[in-house]
Amino acid sequence: MNESRLEKPPAPELPKYLREPLESQSPERLEAVAAYAADLAEWKRQHRQGELERRRAEEQVDEEELGELYERDISTDPEDYEDAPATGAYITVKTTKETSEKSYRYYYWQWREGDTWKNEYIAPVNPQR
Repeated sequence: MNESRLEKPPAPELPKYLREPLESQSPERLEAVAAYAADLAEWKRQHRQGELERRRAEEQVDEEELGELYERDISTDPEDYEDAPATGAYITVKTTKETSEKSYRYYYWQWREGDTWKNEYIAPVNPQR
């Protein structure tokens, strides 16, 4: 018999509260857990993509606003920005501060990296004249 098959496989970096209960399960139960984990991971990917699409539809600036940026000679090409990825980024408007007299609104590139949202400043919505 092959000795390497008798060695326990190395454990992935999991918290102890997940790893230890798994080690006490039968092969059949582990296969069921593995199948569920794969299905759950796919569901989460689809859910994340759906959330990304919903958020983008809500926040992405429209063609009129893109035209205003063009008229101000502000690039709407993500490759002209240091951190914005060439694909997956979109332009949105963020309000960073509001007072009773004024609202501070800015254009940003926004994109998703893993479980976090990233952004890069573009320009103020209403520049000082």
